Amino acid sequence: QVQLVESGGGLVQAGGSLRLSCAASGLTFSRYAMGWFRQAPGKDREFVASLSWNGYTTSYADSVKGRFTISRDNAKNTLFLQMNNLNPEDTAVYYCAADNSPLGGLLRRPDNNNYWGQGTQVTVSS
Repeated sequence: QVQLVESGGGLVQAGGSLRLSCAASGLTFSRYAMGWFRQAPGKDREFVASLSWNGYTTSYADSVKGRFTISRDNAKNTLFLQMNNLNPEDTAVYYCAADNSPLGGLLRRPDNNNYWGQGTQVTVSS
């Protein structure tokens, strides 16, 4: 079955950086659009960034544009999220998601039909 395992979260001061990773298995990774979402306490899960299956197209939430970069290494079946200039509003559990079918479009909404990881906590202190 499909498994997505996030890592790289932690506690960082405002202005700092973190790099999240998502190791995928059970699917032909290079054929699936991937994305990152996050959920802060008391809030709904929200879109952060998405990357097309071929790596050519990206999409970012306005709140992270210019600070976060999504990328993928198809040889290692791994998705990344480089997060720079973090602020306390970025504090959340970050989830990796894979489209539920190959060669699809960008992920833009938290769809229960997609594949999801268990999440990794990111905490940014002021």
